[in-house]
Amino acid sequence: MTEQLSVGPRRPVAIETEGSDSPFSFRFSIRSAFSILSQVFPVTLHRMLGEAIAFVTRVVWAATSGGMAMDIELKSNVTNLLRSGDLPKLRDQLLHCSPPGLAGVIRTLPIEEQVIVFRVLPRSAAADAFEFLELADQEQLLKAMGSEDTAGLLNNMAPDDRTSLFEELPASVTKRLLDLLSDEERAVALKLLGYPEHSIGRLMTPHYIAVGADWTVQQVLDHVRQHGQNSETLSVIYVVDGEGKLIDDIHIREFLLTSPDKLVSGLMAYRYVALSATDAETHAIAVFKTEDRKALPVIDSAGILIGIVTIDDVLEVAETLATQEIQRIGGSEVLDEPYMEVAFGRMVRKRAGWLVILFLGEMLTATAMGFFEGEIKKAVVLALFVPLIISSGGNSGSQATTLVIRALALGELALRDWWRVMRREILIGLALGVMLGTIGFARIAAWAAFSDAYGPHWLLVAWTVGVSLVGIVMWGSVAGSMLPFVLRRGGLDPATASAPFVATLVDVTGLVIYFTAGIIILRGTLL
Repeated sequence: MTEQLSVGPRRPVAIETEGSDSPFSFRFSIRSAFSILSQVFPVTLHRMLGEAIAFVTRVVWAATSGGMAMDIELKSNVTNLLRSGDLPKLRDQLLHCSPPGLAGVIRTLPIEEQVIVFRVLPRSAAADAFEFLELADQEQLLKAMGSEDTAGLLNNMAPDDRTSLFEELPASVTKRLLDLLSDEERAVALKLLGYPEHSIGRLMTPHYIAVGADWTVQQVLDHVRQHGQNSETLSVIYVVDGEGKLIDDIHIREFLLTSPDKLVSGLMAYRYVALSATDAETHAIAVFKTEDRKALPVIDSAGILIGIVTIDDVLEVAETLATQEIQRIGGSEVLDEPYMEVAFGRMVRKRAGWLVILFLGEMLTATAMGFFEGEIKKAVVLALFVPLIISSGGNSGSQATTLVIRALALGELALRDWWRVMRREILIGLALGVMLGTIGFARIAAWAAFSDAYGPHWLLVAWTVGVSLVGIVMWGSVAGSMLPFVLRRGGLDPATASAPFVATLVDVTGLVIYFTAGIIILRGTLL
């Protein structure tokens, strides 16, 4: 039985034009979409869309054309050198590429040639490029490479990236790969894997520069030259005491601009910010947000320096959490994989759950309309505005819930702030409702001047729509802002399908508000 590997790479940010190697496909698809839109929208909007699309096309063309030309030329050179067997020249060519660029070229090669490229490269360069490969490419490469090549690759990977890879693999596969590591690297890997999942200990790397307070600046610089090659970053030097406890961190600039004979203790301010290895990853995000650092030290419960966490790893965690939150807000389970790599059946299962729940909730809309069936028969004109009414409430609720969810995630709001938020949203919802209600009233009045579609009681109909919009938009804002607090209070993620759930809730209650207003205002005329 073949083990399926699932690995987590570090991905470069890039703009790609899907479906073609040329940006002409992007330009064509944009213009095709525009030709459809132009048949629907008015002339003014048509012109605005045309200018916007032309601008976006120029930006994407400028951003992609130069890089594409370089990638195509590099790919052609690599392919020719592989076919000719000129491996020394191939090695020189590849060493001039950045790790993301090299990963991009490797991704386009057949798997057999990918293995050759990784064998030609120095192990450190191969490990750097490997971290930027996509999930499927990493999986194929690990399967195709021999034990010796795999061992060289894993031994030269950054410990934190290697830990991320191991924690995604089945236990049996992780055990087999751990056996390929050197004794030193295996000890590091086992130590990092021993920390709780999603803890800072899983993110940290043990490669850093630590010095003593009684060292001279010259000794520090000599130590950096000798041992800095394997350090994750050299921007900060960490000062420890005789027991290994962290007592300060000093920027490398201080050592470069001071006298070589000066003691480290003379540069110390005894102020530093450190993370605990057992803290959650989210804590690291919050600290990096407030501290202007590229790396932060990690200590154990006794204050001993055991590693550092770099900003690139924290940014990956932040990106993952933000992606999960956005997917939950949209009413879907977390995908855990790139969109195009999720199997069809799994994608359906992840999206079907909340859709079924929301669909059952929307059935209450039919129940509400059935309750007011008599009123609808007497005043059919009211049914014309049902879509407008319920969509306005759902939109205002979705706005409010999205803003509150983000504020909670950023720490701008806490559970104790719910009353302040409610008061604020009542006023905001009232203002927005008055604005939309005025527009709805004016629209009916303007239409009635040229048509009798709304009958002789159009003014009362206009008041019904206007007043209903005020109430529904205000209710949507309040409901949308309070739902994240309710979910957080219940120990749930506030992002869990909040927006679609609010829209469903407001759809049902909005109908009740609308028809109740109609009964009151139209009594004695249409009703």
